[in-house]
Amino acid sequence: MDKIVMNGMQFYGYHGVFPEENKLGQRYEADIEMHLPLDKPGNSDHLEDTINYAEAYEIVKNIMEKQTFKLIEALAEQVASKLLQTYTSINEITVRVRKPHPPVAIFFDGVAVEIHRKRA
Repeated sequence: MDKIVMNGMQFYGYHGVFPEENKLGQRYEADIEMHLPLDKPGNSDHLEDTINYAEAYEIVKNIMEKQTFKLIEALAEQVASKLLQTYTSINEITVRVRKPHPPVAIFFDGVAVEIHRKRA
């Protein structure tokens, strides 16, 4: 299956279990893989035959920056659901959300969740 990949998107959001996270916010990163046939846009060279990744980015940005979730699992689920709902050409989607600096006394490169959903 063909795919459109949007890697390394960065956002400032207010997600987390702790009240300070919801008040102060922090940086989040997201990667999206949208699996869909790309033969038609590959042959036509028309934007309307594919997913406009600038529009898809705005959908992700609105969820990441304007909504609040306790868990990044819920955040990733909302991103996947909204993109599947908006773009019926997507057959499968993988969403990775990273929280590079979680407020815990552990030294690591952050925490991430990855979900994979298929159209029912």
